[in-house]
Formats: sequence, C-alpha cells, structure tokens
Amino acid sequence: MKKSSSLVTGALSLCIAFPAMAADVPPPWAFGFQTPPPETPAPAAAPAPAQAPDPTLYGVPGAKEKYTRVQIGNRFGPADWFPGDHPVMPDVVAHGRQPDVIACSLCHYPNGKGRPENAAVVGLPEAYFIAQLNHFRADERKTSDSRKTNTGLMATIAKGMTEDEMKAAAAYFGSMKFTPWIKVVETDTVPKTTTSVGMFLPIAGADKEPIGQRIIEVPEDVEAVERLRNPRVGFIAYVPRGSLKKGEALVLTGGGKSPLPCGACHGPDLKGMLNIPAIAGRSPSYMVRQMFDIKTGHRTGPGTELMKPILANLTDEDMLAIAAYTSSLKP
Repeated sequence: MKKSSSLVTGALSLCIAFPAMAADVPPPWAFGFQTPPPETPAPAAAPAPAQAPDPTLYGVPGAKEKYTRVQIGNRFGPADWFPGDHPVMPDVVAHGRQPDVIACSLCHYPNGKGRPENAAVVGLPEAYFIAQLNHFRADERKTSDSRKTNTGLMATIAKGMTEDEMKAAAAYFGSMKFTPWIKVVETDTVPKTTTSVGMFLPIAGADKEPIGQRIIEVPEDVEAVERLRNPRVGFIAYVPRGSLKKGEALVLTGGGKSPLPCGACHGPDLKGMLNIPAIAGRSPSYMVRQMFDIKTGHRTGPGTELMKPILANLTDEDMLAIAAYTSSLKP
C-alpha cells in the first residue's frame, strides 16, 4: 500500500512541476524558457548598466588565436577559432553589414551548426536556404512565443540583405556537410537548469529533477559554448524515456495521426530530398519550435501548407517524440 501511495504521490508531483500545456500554448522548453508565456507581456526590462570591457584574452584548445569577450561576441566580425575547419567565408557570413545585417557566423557559427536557440543551417539546399530568408523578409516566419526575440531579429537581417548576399550565404553553408553535433540521451531526470538567451545551462552542483514531457538541450561544456562560442563543442539533448520508440513509429508510419510518414518528403533516411531539408540529427528544440509554429499558423509560406495536414492531429508529446527520434539519427 505504501509503495502504491508513493507512486501516486510521485506522479502528482511530476504533473504539478510540469503541467500539460493547452493546445495553443507553446511548450516553453522548445522556445528556451522555463515557464509558459504570461497572458500579458511583461514590460521591457531596463538595460543592464554598461560594464568596462574585459581585456583578458581567451583561448580554446587547438586554436592558434586568442580573443577578448568583446571580440568573441562582435556582431560584425565574431571570433573565428578554427578558420581551417571551413571554406573561406563570404563577407556577409564573416562580418555582415552594418547596421542591420549581423554576421551569420555569430549565431550559426562559421561551420553553420548553430545552437539550440537558433538553427543549424549547414548542408541545406541553396534554394531552400534562400526561400527561408525570403519568408523572413516577408514576415512569414514568426514565433508562437513573443519572448523569443531572435525570430524578429532574423527578419530584420533578411530585410537588410541583398540578393547577392543571400546567394553567397546559401552557397557557403550549402557547400558543407552536417556532421554529428547532438547526443540524444533518454532519461527520467535531468540536471536543474537556468536559461541564457534561449539556451538551457546546467546549474553547477544542483540536484536533478524529473524531466516530465520536455527535451532539455544543454552544451557538453558550458564555458566552451556559452562564453567562448567554441564551434567544436556540441550538445546533449535529454529526452523522456520511451520517446525514441514512440517517435520512430510516428516518423516511419505516421502512427495513424499523420497522412504520410516523414520520409515521403524528407527522404527515406530523412537527409533531405530535392529542395526539402534534412531533419536527421538536427536540434530537437528547433524541430519542435518549427512544427508548433507551422501548426499554429505563425510560420507560413508555400512549403508550410504541405506540412499543416501532417501536423494537424499531432499533440505536443507527439512532436516531442518525433524530434527526439529524428535528432538521434546520424545527419
């Protein structure tokens, strides 16, 4: 009797800690937040007082150059730790163009692999890449969670880019292959985390907590990723136990909820087909964001119309499982 009681208590505490979201409320973890968006948007926070720049030169293992924090995060010429790891970057990727076109390499890295709060753009078909920039430019790619401000920032960048800059960026990122970047781990508990600019970071020395119906994507090394932006350090995606098997069934057959399996459009190995992007090995947080935004009409455009009937009957848990499975595959 005591055992049964403890199981019920545990289940209740898990539901209280991570309650099920309503169908139109974005899953906060996919958008880089701990809690759902408030019904009334919070007033903009006052800017933090300016601090004196840190003059320290930092390095990462294997890199020849050292940079200050300001140089590492320079919007118009961020640090390139490993120039030998990628082709010569076009100017729009390496430096952008002031005032509005931030260097692509700042957020997406010179290797195009990106981080959970943005997207991996490496290896995308050039036509698809350019089409997405045009969707941002036309305000057809918005976010279900207004707190995620980098979606609007991307629209501003796209509106400032020339056609030649779009083509140069598409050709550059499309010329490279997407190699393994994310390790997917099924688990019942995860490290307690905080968030920084849309990315989950484990709290050093903190206890673990139930994962609930979330995916928690964290850097393999917090200092290397969050502060130094080391493009050779990837991520761990913690997913609920059993989600890979459930996701596999949904991806391969539709699971009775989608009219087509994912491979019908994204290729039998989910590595893309024609101008349809690969989804194998990509960030699960990004994958769920896109599915939710398309399903709720925040991301529109010709390609999304094909996705809407695929997503119409999927729950948040279904999308979580699909993302967990596809992210576990070799890109």
